[in-house]
Amino acid sequence: MSNLISRFSSRNQRLSHVFLKDRLQGAKTYDRIAGYFRSSIFELIHEEISTIDRVRIVCNADLDPRDLTAATLSQKARDQAQVERWHEQEDEIDAFLERPRWRRLHQILTAGNVEIRVVSRENAPFLHGKAGVITRSDGTTSSFVGSINETANGWAQSYEMIWEDPSPDAATWVQSEFDWLWKKGVPLAQAVIDEIGRTAEKVEVQIEEMRADPVGLAKSVTVESPLMRRGEGLAPWQKAFVKIFVEHMQNYGAARLLLADEVGVGKTLSMAATGALSVLMGHGPFLILCPATLTLQWQMELWDKLGLPSCVWARAPQKGWLDHSGYLYRSRDPEDILRCPGQIGIVSTGLLVRGGPEAQALMRGSYGMIALDEGHKARVKRGIGIDDPEPGKLYQAMMRLADRTRHLVIGTATPIQTNREEIWDLMKVLAYGQDHVLGRPGASRWWDAERALDLISGKTVLPNPEAAWPWIRSPLPHAREALVFRDIRGDLRVDEADFFTDRSIPDLDDFTREELEEALEKGEMARKLPFMRYHNPLGRHVVLRRRKTLEDAGLMDRIAVNIHPQPGEAPGIFERNAVRTPHFYDQAYEEVSLFTRAMKARQKGTGFLGNLMMQRICSSVAAGIATATKMLERRRDEAVLNETDDPDLLEAIEEMGVEEYAAAVDIETQHLERVLEILGTARQEDPKGRAVLHYLDQQGWLNLGCIIFSQYYDTARWVGELISATYPVEPVAVYAGVGKSGILLGGEWRTIDREDIKRGVRERKLRLVCATDAACEGLNLQTLGTLINVDLPWNPSRLEQRIGRIKRYGQQRREVDMANLVYAGTVDERVYQRLSERMQDKYDILGSLPDTIEDDWIHDIERLEEELKNFTKPESTADLFSLRYGDFLTVNGTDKEWEVWTKVISRRDIEERLMKPWKGREEHTKL
Repeated sequence: MSNLISRFSSRNQRLSHVFLKDRLQGAKTYDRIAGYFRSSIFELIHEEISTIDRVRIVCNADLDPRDLTAATLSQKARDQAQVERWHEQEDEIDAFLERPRWRRLHQILTAGNVEIRVVSRENAPFLHGKAGVITRSDGTTSSFVGSINETANGWAQSYEMIWEDPSPDAATWVQSEFDWLWKKGVPLAQAVIDEIGRTAEKVEVQIEEMRADPVGLAKSVTVESPLMRRGEGLAPWQKAFVKIFVEHMQNYGAARLLLADEVGVGKTLSMAATGALSVLMGHGPFLILCPATLTLQWQMELWDKLGLPSCVWARAPQKGWLDHSGYLYRSRDPEDILRCPGQIGIVSTGLLVRGGPEAQALMRGSYGMIALDEGHKARVKRGIGIDDPEPGKLYQAMMRLADRTRHLVIGTATPIQTNREEIWDLMKVLAYGQDHVLGRPGASRWWDAERALDLISGKTVLPNPEAAWPWIRSPLPHAREALVFRDIRGDLRVDEADFFTDRSIPDLDDFTREELEEALEKGEMARKLPFMRYHNPLGRHVVLRRRKTLEDAGLMDRIAVNIHPQPGEAPGIFERNAVRTPHFYDQAYEEVSLFTRAMKARQKGTGFLGNLMMQRICSSVAAGIATATKMLERRRDEAVLNETDDPDLLEAIEEMGVEEYAAAVDIETQHLERVLEILGTARQEDPKGRAVLHYLDQQGWLNLGCIIFSQYYDTARWVGELISATYPVEPVAVYAGVGKSGILLGGEWRTIDREDIKRGVRERKLRLVCATDAACEGLNLQTLGTLINVDLPWNPSRLEQRIGRIKRYGQQRREVDMANLVYAGTVDERVYQRLSERMQDKYDILGSLPDTIEDDWIHDIERLEEELKNFTKPESTADLFSLRYGDFLTVNGTDKEWEVWTKVISRRDIEERLMKPWKGREEHTKL
């Protein structure tokens, strides 16, 4: 070949044939600087590529450099970033019409001779300078430079020019450019390659044809969900829970499970996935019961992560069903609660506690599945001064609802709070109407909590089959659970669907009796457990996975959390570990304390409202002003029930009734007026503002990116405005409920959809976010490295959820920073001092704590300290109920199948099915 430079133009020639295909014939290596990685990258030269020993392509991926930093990110995190970018530019029409090309591309990428790396925007803002080096078997080279990308469109359709130079100097020059980029790049994620293969083979299926394979149906529903398209997917333990749910559904006809995973492990997604599966299996509506403050959080999680539409029963601004798009179906009468416009309905547990016609109507409905979140709140009261256990209102309601549903899942990280029988109370809810859980009432010993727990804990031992038989015959375990149970059922001819026998030990075959005797003697040898410690209702129906176990298994990243303020930090701003308060604040706080005491002294039951005011002033001056104003201006107006959008305040008013509420605040008006008088002129002097700015500026958290949390919108908006005024060129996002989210820039407000805010954070256009708890579950903020809690939630699990927004897959820092801001001399400081003792472990911030710290604990600090001692590390209580699923982390080696599943149900079909309305009140039939 001549050493002269050759020039090619697509105006005169078809470049793919006269240049590329010709040059690659007999080539030994091919190094190429291309543009974006596209599905048509090898479309015109797939045969030539397959014959070359080594092909290396370096491409754009439009990734931020921090998405690719191997030194700080896990492989999974880098893969997630690439998968998300791939889906953002994926062409669904092309994938369907050009399926053979996608198959060929997958074959090339998995053949072993092709390697692709991607570079970030920092290393190459855009690989517009494209070039390549071809080396032949005889050692000669051909290098080329041109505008052309390595795609079918580039080689065959675009107007392109190429300059080819066969000289060694030219090859050396191009090779040096390629090598520099190659070292900067990271390998194309295997997850992207897998997705290309999956897309090439995927077929669209109907829901009905997948019902014979429920786990496959779950895969079909989730494989193209927003979560998967972001490269995250369900975690292995969440997939495992779906499999457990299906096993129970198949073995017993009804799944009754207590999900006791630790805080932050992701119980919501586990329950959501199984509930949606239940609906699509045709079992009936899915009812979610949770505290009022979590209803919108549940709705956002369902939509943002799984793409599942749902409806929330709302009380404000008007009563009715609020769908995921914000449309309100107004209620005309209490029976409308049974006319949910979608198959997934979310209702506050407070509605059940208050009772009334809507609650009564709800308990007349029929459901395919009910999920109770924060199930520990369904309690049976025990203790000093209580002669007999007293079921609470929520517990009573759940006992009624348990018989109205086929499947029931109760989620709580603290099934045992102060008494081990509390977990058995929840087991009895699961068992109501379902003999396979605890057996037939009156015929089963498992309904006796004390005796049952003694047996499970090993305190009681069953020495022989005669002693064990009363425990085995009801409920008689399923044949799949153990060989001995299969033989017992065979001997006694007990049908698979029955879980009781009135036959006795002598009716067993001699071989089966000896088999049972041996099992009791040797126990579960592989698990090193006594036989009955493994084969019992707790082991069957309680699922627990510990965070530490998941971290030790490499399934969750171990990320340390540094707690601030630290000793001696900024003495002008902090004293001890609290924010130093000015005199005006101390005066206002004292007035709120007088207001609270006056309310409690005058009328029992008003303590919640007093605590509400106390929490608000402990949040910020802005929240204190807003709450005092609401209490003063609207206390006599019934319209408050329709106007307020504060779920806590609304629930308190409804709990008492409008008239009682008005009377409760009437006498205390002077205290509230005094609070407003003191705070009204001091809003911009809030000392927490100085603390926030201290971390953003002096500690450098602005550069690291920061999420700033508050329980209340008033506080979140105030902090956002303060930061925007201080940093006028820095965009500050406010992430809150529907219609309240937006961006501040130089003090100017622009309403922005939550999805746009999340996208801005992912793309690092936004590095400051002020968020409320009601919105936090929809956020994935691994691009931010610090967190400020402007107020301290009296719910430790919410604190864990907050830190979980940045302590998650994809976090670039191995250590993150969290500041907790509490005013000195307040109840918040005293609570925080006690909680701080639980924050010594940088990897396990809170240890084991109740999901909610009761208000009366807080106001009696000594009692709080004593009660916290009852919450030991998880290992001490977990032994009782994690016998079977404590280390259940995989799904029998098929975990990978979820991401590469090719049978897809269209999102339209899923949405249409889930947005079919409930049929309203129906006569209940036994499920």
